[in-house]
Amino acid sequence: MKILLTGGNGQVGWELRRTLACLGEVVAVDSKEMDLTDADAIRRVVGEVNPRIIVNPAAHTAVDKAESERDLAWAVNAVAPGILAEEAEKLGALLVHYSTDYVFDGSGDIPWREDDASGPLNVYGASKLAGEQAIQAACRRHLIFRTSWVYGARGANFLLTMRRLMRERPELKIVADQIGAPTWSRMLAEATALILAQHISPARGADRPEPWGVYHMTNAGETSWHGFAEAIQALDGTESKARLLSIPSSDYPTPAMRPLNSRLNNDKLARVFGVRLPEWRQALSLCMQS
Repeated sequence: MKILLTGGNGQVGWELRRTLACLGEVVAVDSKEMDLTDADAIRRVVGEVNPRIIVNPAAHTAVDKAESERDLAWAVNAVAPGILAEEAEKLGALLVHYSTDYVFDGSGDIPWREDDASGPLNVYGASKLAGEQAIQAACRRHLIFRTSWVYGARGANFLLTMRRLMRERPELKIVADQIGAPTWSRMLAEATALILAQHISPARGADRPEPWGVYHMTNAGETSWHGFAEAIQALDGTESKARLLSIPSSDYPTPAMRPLNSRLNNDKLARVFGVRLPEWRQALSLCMQS
């Protein structure tokens, strides 16, 4: 079985290259090998690989830059997933795609469920929502995993930025009124592999309902960005001595508006697949140990 993996050098893609290897032959491509802004290139690569499963973690994830790079964000996050979905449907392949808590408007304080009304506040969220809709319209066999606050041991993310800044500056001001679940990229990859293993297993049974659709997939629990930073500093030991000051979002203006409530309800994932990711502090500790 061949698995086509986009964004193979990204923080989620890099982890997926390892976890999916036990399920089949993983053909990992990056932007040089498959330009997601080029529809013909996408179709050509999919045709050459002829995969049974397409896994698409690749995305334009620079939230603030997306405000001024709308066309690029839309091409990568909205148009490309739709093309992948069309090609997957032609092959009878399964498309696995990753989306975001930013499809919601961040109101209230209750964790969002998959069928709650969307309302993105920025271009990034709007483009990711459009990508979800394009997949749903073009490909029956799809799994869309919405996640939040992804970090890992590589790439550009909050964990690595905080560890660097805590060594460089005596004081850091960090937003404390945005609430969500930090999610380790490795656990996203491991959960994806577990779910796909169920899908391809003969033991799954033909009588079980088809699981296609949207699922929320984050580490358990919740915190603020300030709380996330405090946990990083505590696990970093004596090397990080910066003073961490909590501030409201209004004191840290950015080009893109962020949702205050990024909590996602993961019950559907547990109910359908029996998969529930560990608490975020436990995941962070494991990540920093590794």
